[in-house]
Amino acid sequence: MKTATADPATAARPARTGLLTRMKRLYDRHWYAWAMVLPVVLVIGVLIAYPLVQGVYLSFTDANELNVAKQLGATEIPATYQFVGLDNYWRVLSGADGEFYPKLLWTVVWTVSCVFFHYTIGLGLALLLNRKLKGRSLYRVLLILPWAVPPFVATYIWRMMYNSESGVFNAMLGKLGIGPVDWLGDTFMQKVAVIGVNVWLGVPFMMVAVLGGLQAISSEQYEAAEMDGASPWQRFRHVTLPGLRPVSATVIMLGTIWTFNMFPIIYLMLGEANALHSEILVTYAYRLAFGSVRDYAGAATYGILILSMLLVFAVFYRRILDRQEAAR
Repeated sequence: MKTATADPATAARPARTGLLTRMKRLYDRHWYAWAMVLPVVLVIGVLIAYPLVQGVYLSFTDANELNVAKQLGATEIPATYQFVGLDNYWRVLSGADGEFYPKLLWTVVWTVSCVFFHYTIGLGLALLLNRKLKGRSLYRVLLILPWAVPPFVATYIWRMMYNSESGVFNAMLGKLGIGPVDWLGDTFMQKVAVIGVNVWLGVPFMMVAVLGGLQAISSEQYEAAEMDGASPWQRFRHVTLPGLRPVSATVIMLGTIWTFNMFPIIYLMLGEANALHSEILVTYAYRLAFGSVRDYAGAATYGILILSMLLVFAVFYRRILDRQEAAR
């Protein structure tokens, strides 16, 4: 007796038809939501997705200013760059270019230093503004002002203050009998200067975010801790810090990503010629792309590596936080 066997193509057809029907139902029910999202998707696709795909492609080639397609008058010169596979990544990660690891080390130091001072100073100011102070609203406005100043404007103001001949800082040192400091010429002082500017610009954001977190902590927790005889330090350690954990986790991750890619401060403060030993990865990638001989493949390789490192950091950072939250 023969047993009837179902045709695989016939069996798969109902499932496929069911999926299409569900998608059509979803569209009919929420067409207005798709219509609202579509412009955003198009903008993201044009401004982010296409450049990202193009950058990934260029990182696997030897594209530079000399071999890309160009138009010279009426003559159109075709591109002659070639696919080189992982050669660019191997050259960078093996240290053959001599630039990646020194600049990565300085980028990490720059990021950790700035985020540390952003958070600690922002937390201290938020704790002060969370108290009942006379003129508290005025203090809040004044402390938020640096956040409202465009970075390029703030950078040029700080450049004048750091000027070795007529700057404010050297004038103050002169009053104390200390000689002038070459803030923007000496490599070490360059790094101190740019960290100072970035801290000044970034503290207001941290302060506002942490202040919001402080105001979300119930006063009943502080009252209960005080009734149990907890000291101010114990209340800060066991009530304030745990209550700020969700806010702190978010702002530290965002601050790390923003600072790691903080292009305008270093580029505008130091200029292209003076920043050779104080460049972070993103400013070096910019110099590769728009320097004397434009190395588009090298710049794309650095861009993809920067993106990859930040993605790995974000994933591991969130996992560590989730484990800590689960262990509580």
